[in-house]
Amino acid sequence: MAVHGGGYLPAYSGRIDHAWGARQDSHGDLLLQPTTYLRQVYLDTVVFSYHQLAYLLALFGPDRILMGTDYPYDMAEYNPIGHIAGVDGMDETTLAQLAGGNAMRLLQLAS
Repeated sequence: MAVHGGGYLPAYSGRIDHAWGARQDSHGDLLLQPTTYLRQVYLDTVVFSYHQLAYLLALFGPDRILMGTDYPYDMAEYNPIGHIAGVDGMDETTLAQLAGGNAMRLLQLAS
């Protein structure tokens, strides 16, 4: 789980894949591009902008993103479901996944 929308990693994904392909010393022990492994990580929705959340959905897919919050801190998203629902093209299925369905699946909780 990488909080705050995965931090800088999603925004850096193109560069780390490029470096992996361009430089042998960037491979380390990775047999595949770094984003292949990055897509195995879960991210949260605490990014505070619709376009960033839309980017995460496009890059990682709606099954890898969970609703997050900074509550009770003063920087918390005051309406986390509204933030998710405000993304252009958001559908009910994806909203349900992000607003609890993915967390329930990941934590193996009964619905």
